[in-house]
Amino acid sequence: MTREAERCRGLEGQAVLLAAGLADLAVSTVGSAVGTVRGLLRRSDAAELAAEAEHELTARGRLALDRYAAVPPAHLEILARHAQARRAAGGV
Repeated sequence: MTREAERCRGLEGQAVLLAAGLADLAVSTVGSAVGTVRGLLRRSDAAELAAEAEHELTARGRLALDRYAAVPPAHLEILARHAQARRAAGGV
């Protein structure tokens, strides 16, 4: 494809190329994951490995929820607490 033809495609062409790139990445990732799973299934300590993986995934999920689901305190609430702490410490 010539450069001129590529420019004519514009945003639609970019979207198609991005989608194709993501699909290729997904296919290669799935292929690697299948190979890894096959290797893990051949191990004698697969049950222990699965329990450890479950524990790790649970911990990661907990961290992700804490990071994204927690609502930060309101800005004015933080300022009010700082002012209250200064007053309590004797500063104005």
